[in-house]
Amino acid sequence: MQTEAQTARIIRDVQSSTARISLHNPPLNVIDFAMMDELAQALSDIEACPGVSMIVIRGEGKSFSAGVDVAAHTPDKVEAMLSKFHGVIRALVSTRKVTIAAVNGHCLGGGAELAMVCDLVYTTDDAQWGFPEIKLGCYPPVAATALAAVVGQKHAADLILTGRTISGSEAANIGLSNRSVPPDQLNHLVEEALTQLANLSPEALAITKKAIYAWDSIHFDKGLARSEKIYLDELMKTQDTQEGIAAFLEKREPQWRRK
Repeated sequence: MQTEAQTARIIRDVQSSTARISLHNPPLNVIDFAMMDELAQALSDIEACPGVSMIVIRGEGKSFSAGVDVAAHTPDKVEAMLSKFHGVIRALVSTRKVTIAAVNGHCLGGGAELAMVCDLVYTTDDAQWGFPEIKLGCYPPVAATALAAVVGQKHAADLILTGRTISGSEAANIGLSNRSVPPDQLNHLVEEALTQLANLSPEALAITKKAIYAWDSIHFDKGLARSEKIYLDELMKTQDTQEGIAAFLEKREPQWRRK
């Protein structure tokens, strides 16, 4: 089977047992509502393809993704944003296919959350990883739920509470990525992994994935629901969160009100 299709925000290419999804919203591949809808549809379609056993997600151009559109965080849109974006995350977490994130350039916020929930993550040494939501007076719900399971509690707290950006090399050192390589070697590393996986039983891979995440999946579902509730019921009711988002959209420094 070989198909290729481009919609407004993603490029989908299915060849043999591999489906490739490229985020396409230049220059930084920001994840807006349209991309969320297209990603959800693409993952649903790919899940229904029995011949596909692997999914590669990458960003077109010089960035993986700078994250979810800040304009979607305003009070009138935030509930729909969380529902749609977390629907994509849940689809990635629950898929029977082996997922691979190939990261270069900016991989921030929701983009980093999208990459971190993939089974295998490969990054360029100079990629820029981070969860900068705290600088807007927000927090990343998926990372708040699952990042500690990936990199440990202290690394997770450091990244989420400071909002600092780290390199792809550091991301690999703390376990956020499997490996980091020079930019010209990323494609080779991904293809090497695909070749190894293609020689294995797709059914065995799917069942093994289920076993690997059996314990985590119980906590992830409940934890993300709890994180969403805190985000909507507590965080979005603070003046500081609304100020942080407004300041970003207005391109000014936020004036924190401590309430």
